[in-house]
Amino acid sequence: MIHVGSDGVFTMKDILLKNSLLLLSRFLQKHYGQKTILLIDEYDVPLDYAYRSGYYDDMVGLIRTLFGAAFKTKDSLEFAVLTGCLRISKESIFTGLNNFKVYTVKDVRYKEYFGFTDVEVRQMLEYYGFSDQYDVVKEWYDGYLFGSLGIYCPWDVINYCGDLRDGSVTEPQNYWVNTSSNNIIRKFLSRAKTADRNDIEQLINGNSIQKIIRQELTYRDLDSSPDNLWSILFTTGYLTQCSAQAGELTELVIPNREIRWIFVRHIREWFKWETEKNVEKLEAFCMAFLENDTAAIEEGFNAYLKKTISIRDTHVKKEMKENFYHGILLGLFGNMDGWNVQSNAESGDGYSDISVEVEDRETGIVIELKYAENAAFDNACKEALKQIRDRNYGEKLADDGMTTIRRYGIACYKRRCRVEKYSLNYSFANN
Repeated sequence: MIHVGSDGVFTMKDILLKNSLLLLSRFLQKHYGQKTILLIDEYDVPLDYAYRSGYYDDMVGLIRTLFGAAFKTKDSLEFAVLTGCLRISKESIFTGLNNFKVYTVKDVRYKEYFGFTDVEVRQMLEYYGFSDQYDVVKEWYDGYLFGSLGIYCPWDVINYCGDLRDGSVTEPQNYWVNTSSNNIIRKFLSRAKTADRNDIEQLINGNSIQKIIRQELTYRDLDSSPDNLWSILFTTGYLTQCSAQAGELTELVIPNREIRWIFVRHIREWFKWETEKNVEKLEAFCMAFLENDTAAIEEGFNAYLKKTISIRDTHVKKEMKENFYHGILLGLFGNMDGWNVQSNAESGDGYSDISVEVEDRETGIVIELKYAENAAFDNACKEALKQIRDRNYGEKLADDGMTTIRRYGIACYKRRCRVEKYSLNYSFANN
């Protein structure tokens, strides 16, 4: 019996709810005269929500009874297929089920049915007239290894082809980010220790790591050990295996550009949150630029670099590597009230990396960042300062009324930096 509460919400008696799939199967079998097939996608999602909301045990009991009733009957069920991320067998949800088979991303059987194969993607792109998009689609949405077969994420490929057809996009989009809360990455970053951050940095920069993967986890296990989060990242598709398993270790990589984008976004959000937790430290670091204290700048920036996760790409040009450090400084300065911060602003005979106007101090700051190849910090700092001087980057700040200009050349290499300076008072000189 179904009841309507005083708040207008429909409620169902427990016994009816627990037998609902069984009853549905019997009704369908009786009506059509043939046994039913049950397809249940993401069967573990209700358990995830229940775990995060505090009623996990109740949900385990409900699903155990619901599935037990529906799947153990033989008179109305032909077969059933369930898909999900976690194998939660330890909760005894599937106890007693007949002929129950489990196939995971590590298994060979049915591997081609977990997504689109390369042949299928080529055929789809050719059918819609997008064969020229093959390399882009492969870079963004391929990369998963199921058994020994490479697989594309089908949701992404379908959506991208659809958007290309109606002209709503001209380049790849991140479709995954809208289908998941991505809480697992935030949780991982909040708990990550130095070794974990080093592993994430290796992954972000295109390298692999080796971890023990446990595929039979319950949601209760997630908080029992930080190492379990690697298994969750693997089973939920944020990481994939890149070779056959050697012993108990699995070699893991980020599968494609789309997932790398998600990692990078959450890393930046995490770093912003981490820096804002210690306001005094952040303000002291930024004020050191006004006070011409290169020792404090260097010490503070080194501390931030050691804490963050590098998102540079070791295979790109030096200028692209500099963007990583550029972005960190911009993020730190962005927390200062009354600071007018500009990136790549036109000034003098070029574009300075970062320029800042602090009007109540009538002080301007010009920063040029260089990547110090092979840790050649001195040369990189001198090159940065020479560029500031030769291209007259302080000119616009002086025109805007800044009477004191602080100029800094900052050289960076991995998680270290060097800072050099010189000051120019535009009230007395112009070079």
